[in-house]
This record gives sequence, structure tokens and C-alpha cells, in this order.
Amino acid sequence: MEKILSVDNLSSGYGQFTVLRDINLYVGKGEIVSVVGANGAGKSTLLLTISGHLATNAGQIKFEDQSISNLPAHDCPEKGLVLIPEGGRLFPFMTVLENLQLGAYHSTARHDMKRKLEEVFELFPLFADRSHQLAGRLSGGERQMCAVARAMMANPKLLMLDEPSLGLAPIMVGKIFELIKQLVKTKNVSILLVEQNVGNALDLSERGYVLEQGQIRKSGTSEELLNDPDIQRSYMGL
Repeated sequence: MEKILSVDNLSSGYGQFTVLRDINLYVGKGEIVSVVGANGAGKSTLLLTISGHLATNAGQIKFEDQSISNLPAHDCPEKGLVLIPEGGRLFPFMTVLENLQLGAYHSTARHDMKRKLEEVFELFPLFADRSHQLAGRLSGGERQMCAVARAMMANPKLLMLDEPSLGLAPIMVGKIFELIKQLVKTKNVSILLVEQNVGNALDLSERGYVLEQGQIRKSGTSEELLNDPDIQRSYMGL
């Protein structure tokens, strides 16, 4: 499988405090890969490091066979690497349309903004009807969908999602995960998904990694991990 992202022997953290140690993982083109683990395991730190918000202490990150280790965060979207942070992080006192337009801030996407808006409104017809509504008045599930829509404005090749199911009702979690599948099938996007909801994440993905105390403890196909007694006992209450 052709890799779009590879992380080799990565270590990172906050100042002198190391969180991640010797992380090795990859995402193939057109693949959905999950990183699962308990709160505090280092999952968000991993995404922040890959996306340039945190510096690497050691190791290498490659995107489409080019090193992006310590590439500034604002340069990552133009390469096609887009992070959707936990909670979506919309600007609540701006309209839905203004939030979407911010997703196309880099030069390549900005020149194609009109076409991207049409595509996004086709994918998310709700936001075409409510484009002038303040984003802060959307429900939790709608805000998460709007964050995904904003990310699609950047014309991503790889979407990284940090806890997209957090705080959402089960029916909305199902809609978000179905949307992720649709993006992979119709928009040729690859997905790196970070989740505490281990069962849902592994049901969605082809492969997964289990992160514990800043290190990868297990990896394999989603089926292998779902059937692993240690994972069933520790994360799924079985």
C-alpha cells in the first residue's frame, strides 16, 4: 500500500516534558486508521505534533514521501494535511459561511473557493440553508459537521480528526462516522482518527494503533484489535 503519512521513531512533548516516545505508524492512501487509547495517553499530542503545532524532539514525519518534521502548522494545509481539533473549534460569533471561508485560507484553496463552497454545500446541504447563521447557534453535532466542512474547504489529502464523537449523542456519532466513510469513498481523502470510543473507531477503520502512556502498545487490523482480550477488557468493558 502506498503511504501518505509515515511517522518513524517520533518523540515529542511540551518543553522538557516528553509525552510521546518512539512512535511508529503510517496511513495508506485512501485508508482510515484509528489511534485509540484512554484520556491522557498522548493521542492529541500526536496529532498536534504531526500537524506542526508541537515540535518533534526526535524521529521523523513524512507526508507523501517528503519530510514535514517541524513544518510550521500554517504550512501544513497547503500540502493537504488538515487537522480538525477536538470540539471543532469554530468561531462562534462568525457565521457558518465565514467559518467555511476560513478553511480556504491558503493560496491554492483561496483561488478555488467558489467551487469548493459549492462542493461543500452539496455534501452538507444543511449549511447551504443556514450559511448566515452564527456558528455558535449550531448544535454540538452540527458544529462538528461544520468543522469537517471547513476542513474540506482546504482540499485535504489527509484529514486528522481529534475525538469527533466527544460529547455527541449516539445517533449523531453515527452520522459523523458515516460522513467520514463518504469522504473517503467520494473525495479520495485519507483519515487518521483519534478516539477514546474504541469500539466505534475500530468499526470504522481498517487498521488501528493502541496508545498507552505515550507509546504504541498494540497495532493491527481493526478486526484483530476488536478481538484482542486485553483491549476488550481494558477499553470495551467486555
